[in-house]
Amino acid sequence: MKTIEVVAAVIYDGNKIFTTQRGYGEFKDGWEFPGGKVEAGESLEEALKREIREELEADIEVENLVDVVEYDYPNFHLKMHCFMARLISDSLILKEHEAAKWLNRDELDSVAWLPADVSLIDKLKNM
Repeated sequence: MKTIEVVAAVIYDGNKIFTTQRGYGEFKDGWEFPGGKVEAGESLEEALKREIREELEADIEVENLVDVVEYDYPNFHLKMHCFMARLISDSLILKEHEAAKWLNRDELDSVAWLPADVSLIDKLKNM
């Protein structure tokens, strides 16, 4: 089975966490943390900063690695490196997502997360 390695940003502001709803592809309408594939030669942190600039026209400060999620989807194995991050830019512009929300930790169950994100949600609620 093919492995896809990605990075994801858990962007926070105080007690609120930024979440996005996929606007395309097989998992359209599912909620996730923004991010994407790691390109050859990039560090995980460089990939995450690039992906957030591409998807949200925003700059972030990448902080600590909070989890590495491994999940088997039907057609591929996902390895997702999840980092806490702070927004440096003043605004976020949705370029690839159809919606976004800032959620308190106790609201994290209010959206339909993609399957790979569920274990991370449980971890974030307990942080």
